[in-house]
Amino acid sequence: MTGASNAERRAELLATAAEVFAAQGYNATTVRRIADAAGMLAGSLYYHFDSKESMLDEILSAFLGELWAGYDTVLAAGLGPRETIEALVTESFRQIDRHGPAVAIYQKESKHLSAQPRFGYLADSQVKFEDAWLRTLERGVAEHVFRADLDIRLVYRFVRDTVWVAASWYRPGGTHSPEEIARQYLSMVLEGITPRT
Repeated sequence: MTGASNAERRAELLATAAEVFAAQGYNATTVRRIADAAGMLAGSLYYHFDSKESMLDEILSAFLGELWAGYDTVLAAGLGPRETIEALVTESFRQIDRHGPAVAIYQKESKHLSAQPRFGYLADSQVKFEDAWLRTLERGVAEHVFRADLDIRLVYRFVRDTVWVAASWYRPGGTHSPEEIARQYLSMVLEGITPRT
């Protein structure tokens, strides 16, 4: 097996594992179940990964690595608060499109996984995520781009939950692109937080 085909096979196995973890939950998923879904013997899976925990770690770290690469680009772009929110929402939908099963796993499993040292980065990412959104919203209020009477934490939770719950119904290749869904969501959300005239 060549290096390229081994890397491709690992990627295929991780995609399969992500779908199984998302559907059945991490604790309920066995290595045998992942191997069955991948069409191989359970023992053969250990050629590629030492444990199901390693698979989960790779799935979540790849998703968060890509999410933060996109978010960091947005946050470094020097955009205004409204444009930053628009770009963060759009990037979020792109990640839901690319990493739907990983998003579902993160939503279901991150609270209890965060308590394990190997997955401590999940809690760190959540703090960083919240900070980025809250700072942007606070800047928007300070610059009179968003209403002064808003409870920033409630707005953050509302937008976060409104966007990320889409992972439960979104299917790649559907009628709308991630960018179109983001545009529709933003048109609904931003009309509610822009200043009244």
